[in-house]
Amino acid sequence: GLGKTLQALAWVQHLVDAKPRGGPTLVVCPTSVMHNWAREAERFTPGLRVLLLERGSERHERHGKVGRYDLVITNYALLRRDIDTWRETKLRAVILDEAQNIKNPDAAVSKAVFSLTATHRLALTGTPLENRPLDLWSLCRFVNPGYLGERADFAARYDRPDAPAEGHRVLAAKLKPFLLRRLKRDVATDLPERIEERRDCELTAGQRRLYLTRCENARVQLH
Repeated sequence: GLGKTLQALAWVQHLVDAKPRGGPTLVVCPTSVMHNWAREAERFTPGLRVLLLERGSERHERHGKVGRYDLVITNYALLRRDIDTWRETKLRAVILDEAQNIKNPDAAVSKAVFSLTATHRLALTGTPLENRPLDLWSLCRFVNPGYLGERADFAARYDRPDAPAEGHRVLAAKLKPFLLRRLKRDVATDLPERIEERRDCELTAGQRRLYLTRCENARVQLH
């Protein structure tokens, strides 16, 4: 990757150095990268006390000891399952890795994340915008609640097919102070440039009719 995990760990170490008794930092990530977080912390920030909360009956016993640790790592599914306990836990910070997991503000996992109490919040993602501008609203709802206004107002202004380009520029400007973008050319200069190759494929008459029908149905549903 481009070093998001390492940069986040350096930030956590800075917080701990500045205030050793500020409480634990919770990392919420996909199950597949939980152990990677632990390995990276052991390698780059060995002074941090790290706790992995994985599946198993011992998880609940370990949860009662999170206050003894600087970094606690869990996954999205377990966070949702344990949310009643996490709501009562005062956290120094919450870090969401692959934060696009909360792109749908109506999803149970998103609502669980929104209910956490923490002094600092950080969202890490390589795809902050996957499907629609509402993805950004949901991430910002976690990072900086209220900054992008009410959901209905945001949707009416930015999240519609006929939204003007000027609106997108305004949204980008609003997000810029809170968005740190890591580019390959800045942090991985040894990698070659991306190669893009365009290949056009003409639709048959039947495929075109089906495509246009689906487009029209989607427009009707959106309106």
